[in-house]
Amino acid sequence: MKLILSQEVEGLGAPGDIVEVKDGYGRNYLVPRGLAIGWTRGAEKQIQTIKRARDARAIKGKEHASEVKNQLEQLGVTLKVKAGDTGRLFGSVTPADIAGAIKAAGGPLLEKRAIAIAAPIKSTGKHQVSVQLHPEVAATVRLEVVAG
Repeated sequence: MKLILSQEVEGLGAPGDIVEVKDGYGRNYLVPRGLAIGWTRGAEKQIQTIKRARDARAIKGKEHASEVKNQLEQLGVTLKVKAGDTGRLFGSVTPADIAGAIKAAGGPLLEKRAIAIAAPIKSTGKHQVSVQLHPEVAATVRLEVVAG
C-alpha cells in the first residue's frame, strides 16, 4: 500500500514522505489515526504544501539553533489559563498551549513535539520547560502561568 505521511512516524518517515507499507498497517493503524493519507496524484500536490510548511518551521543547522536558543531563553512567556481560587488549573498546560504562548510573546514558531514538559503543569506560577531545537541544542524557557 502506497501512502503519504501527514505526521512524523518513528521508524517510517517524516511528513510529506511517500512510503510503501503493508496493507493492514496502513489501513488499520496509519490512516485511522490521521498519520497518513492514501497516495493519489492529487495528494502528491499536498506533499509539496506539507514540505514547504515543514521547511518554514525547521531549524537550519546548529548555529541557527543556538541563535534561537538565545532568543528563547531571554523571552518572558506568560500563559493565561482558567484556574480555580487556589491556583489549580482546570486541566493542564499542553505543549501546543506553550508553543502558542511563545509565538504570542514574539518568539519563533515551534513544533509542539519539540517541547518537553518534565511534570504536568497543573497550577499557576513559574515553570520551566525544555525545547529541543536541534539534536545537540536544547533551550530552557521560563513560563509563567497566570489565571485569566
